Amino acid sequence: MTAALEGHRVLIGIGGSVAAYKACEVVTDLRRDGVQVRVAMTEAATRFVTPTLLRALSGHRVVSSIWDDDPEAGHGMTHLDLASWCEVQVVVAASADLIARLALGLAGDPVTATALACRAPLLVAPAMESAMWEHTATQGHVATLTARGGRIIGPVYGRLASGHESTGRMAEPDVIVSAVREILVAGA
Repeated sequence: MTAALEGHRVLIGIGGSVAAYKACEVVTDLRRDGVQVRVAMTEAATRFVTPTLLRALSGHRVVSSIWDDDPEAGHGMTHLDLASWCEVQVVVAASADLIARLALGLAGDPVTATALACRAPLLVAPAMESAMWEHTATQGHVATLTARGGRIIGPVYGRLASGHESTGRMAEPDVIVSAVREILVAGA
């Protein structure tokens, strides 16, 4: 499988859920497969995992502000570079708020701005408390993303940050990575 994935390009967007730490394993596993990985984070995500750590894991500069000035982006719009660069975009630790912003086409952070400009397949791994996941507003936003061709991975039943056992736990990194591999191999 690794040879088939060598050199492919995946953007990992990280939302502000406690599950953001699992993005580290997603990045590491994809890199192990020879995939080039770039990372964009919401400001809330930086409360759970640092851009410095993700830079070390991905081997690339991490975008954590829409106002980041990347000297490599000739026009100064990193989100446009990321959007045209990636073959698959994966949003992990997607909170109810982030899912709503993705569905509404808002673009106030690096994850949503890149997603709005991107034409690559979108995978979203939600992570939130079950009441938030089950809310009709969240389900409506998920339906919107799915209708636009987005793929929702999870959430699953398990222990949540609150300590409760219910549906809302982010899918495990290996499940997310398998979904990315599937898309990359199918598109190769």
